Amino acid sequence: MRVSGTSILIIEDDAKIRNLLRLYLEREGYEVLAAENGEEGKEAFLKFDPCFVITDLMLPKLSGEALCRWIRGELKNDTPIIMLTAKVTETERIEGLQMGADDYITKPFSPQEVVTRVNTVLRRTSNRCSKIHYKGLIIKPSYGEVKYNGTLIPLTQHEFKLLYFFMRHPNQILSREQILDELYPNEEKSVVDRTVDVHVGKLRKKVETSCNAPCFFETIRGMGYRFVAY
Repeated sequence: MRVSGTSILIIEDDAKIRNLLRLYLEREGYEVLAAENGEEGKEAFLKFDPCFVITDLMLPKLSGEALCRWIRGELKNDTPIIMLTAKVTETERIEGLQMGADDYITKPFSPQEVVTRVNTVLRRTSNRCSKIHYKGLIIKPSYGEVKYNGTLIPLTQHEFKLLYFFMRHPNQILSREQILDELYPNEEKSVVDRTVDVHVGKLRKKVETSCNAPCFFETIRGMGYRFVAY
C-alpha cells in the first residue's frame, strides 16, 4: 500500500458516517484511512502516521478521549485532530478542546462542513504533511523523517536522499549511474560502483534491520538496485 500527500485517519464505529466522510474527503483529494474502534485507530495511527485524525468520542474498545490523550500525551504528537460527538454542552466542548483537539463538531453534521473544517485546520496549523509509504515504511521529505511501523529510523543526509529517490521510483531498476547523479548532481563522478554500493549497503542495513527482514531492496546483477514495493 502506498500513501502519499495528505492522509486522514477516520475513527468512527458508524459505518454509514465513516463511508460518507471517506467519500467527501476523497473527492477533495485527501487519502483516507479508516478504523471502526479506538484500538484499530491506535494501531492505524502508529502504522500509517496520518496527517490528520477525525475521531468520534464514543468508540468501542478505546474512547476518542483516551485516544486524543494518548496522541498528545504519550506520543507528544501535534497531528491535527477533529472530534465528532453527540455531546452538546459548552463544558463538554471545552473539555474536548482541552484534551488537545483542534476542532469539535457535534452530530448531526454536514459532511461538507467536516471537509471545510479540515481545510481550515490544515491552513491554520501550516501542516506540511506529505509522505510516501510502503509496507509500513514511511518517509516525510518535509520533515526529514523516516519511520517503520511507527519507529524512527535515523539516517544520514545521503541515506535519506537515497531512500527518497528509491521510494519515488518503486519497483524500478535504478542504475549506479542514476543513483550517483541523484546523490552528487554537480560533482565529477569517480569509483562509481564502489561509492554507490557503500551508500546502498548502509541504507539497506538500517532499514532492513528495522523490519527484521530483507524486505525492500533488491540487487539486480549487472544493472543496479530496485526498491521492492509489491
